[in-house]
Amino acid sequence: MNLPDEFLKKYQNLLGDEFGDFVKSFDEPAVSGFRINPLKTGTITGFERISGSHFGYYGKVSGKSAEHVTGLVYSQEPAAQVVGEVAAPSAHMKVLDLCAAPGGKSTHLLSFLGNDGLLVSNEISPKRSKILAENIERFGARNVVVLNESPARLATIFPDYFDLIVIDAPCSGEGMFRKDPDAMQYWSADYPEQCAILQREILTEALKMLGANGELIYSTCTWSPEENEANVRWLLENYPDLRLVNIPKQNGLAAGIDLPEVIRCYPHQFRGEGQFVAKFVNTASSVSERKIKSGKTNLTKTQQMLWEEFAENALLCDLSNGIFQVFGDNLYLLPAGLPDLSKLKIARNGLHLGVFKKNRFEPSFALGLALKATEVAQSLEINDAQFKKYVAGETLTVDDAVKNGWLQLTINGNGLGFAKAVNGVVKNYFPKGLRFLDKY
Repeated sequence: MNLPDEFLKKYQNLLGDEFGDFVKSFDEPAVSGFRINPLKTGTITGFERISGSHFGYYGKVSGKSAEHVTGLVYSQEPAAQVVGEVAAPSAHMKVLDLCAAPGGKSTHLLSFLGNDGLLVSNEISPKRSKILAENIERFGARNVVVLNESPARLATIFPDYFDLIVIDAPCSGEGMFRKDPDAMQYWSADYPEQCAILQREILTEALKMLGANGELIYSTCTWSPEENEANVRWLLENYPDLRLVNIPKQNGLAAGIDLPEVIRCYPHQFRGEGQFVAKFVNTASSVSERKIKSGKTNLTKTQQMLWEEFAENALLCDLSNGIFQVFGDNLYLLPAGLPDLSKLKIARNGLHLGVFKKNRFEPSFALGLALKATEVAQSLEINDAQFKKYVAGETLTVDDAVKNGWLQLTINGNGLGFAKAVNGVVKNYFPKGLRFLDKY
């Protein structure tokens, strides 16, 4: 790989005797990985576990596989998985993933949270926030909202609010050169310093949202000291209540440059791409108390009746532990404990339950992904051949034992959305934008 000359000079000075092995690693293939989703049913066999990881494996999974389509697996390279493993939130926490697209960090955080606590997943780019929302929907969590906002606007709504904030900051991307050589086109000798300025602006707003005893995870996918250790020192100098926490060094993870508490992922030491991670705790014993105005339900009596009728006939679980809100004709379930989000741009307002149509309620694809087969009145397990037909947009023929009405389709025990059975035929409700011909 033809690396930029200024990049080579920089890291020859920084790495010394290790520089030769570092450069050679760029001629090796990029390392792929994925995670298993603990919210789903099943496991994957024949793959090597990533040492020290709760959910991670080495290898690739097809995007057309049932495991991917139902959200059992999420593709994420091994170094990127280190961030979620360091964060490892407890189930009760209120968590912010501030720079979240395409969703690897957020889904990893949700793996630890389960369907408890709260995740606010934010992406400032409208286009990327849509991809983020799609990936979170497939993962099937019920305790997450996806926002499309600037850190500064979020800070006005969530003051001193979060127990954990994860910032995988926009960076110079040096750690992705092997995986994505096009990233080198944007790199120059002064680019890391430009990125560091933006990162400090993001950190400044993020810290306004960190509660007492809250944790901050700061990460980048670059090796640049300007964006990494220099920003850690800047945080410690400007925020005296922040304490740097030591992250254990295992599985080839290296200590930082003159900062042994942080970690660096180098491809000649760690089996993955590049990453930097630092962890802080806010030691402030208290923060200013501010009242948070919560959102309220806005269903009409007719909408309430239609939802309850559907829930009584089709569901075996209670979804009343959140806030029901209607946007247009669409019904969402927001996690409890959120402030009023009406002034923010929302990409996914909690769990999409479905849509109100003339005198009826139609369940969403997202709800059919999120629920387990034990939580619905009628589910239908399909085989691989039926799966290929269904994701291509075809109807399914079933026996007379399948009752007319809404049912959840499952494959390998995991939901593939809701569909409607009518006289031995299951109509196709797989979203048109997701349909594909399965040729693998």
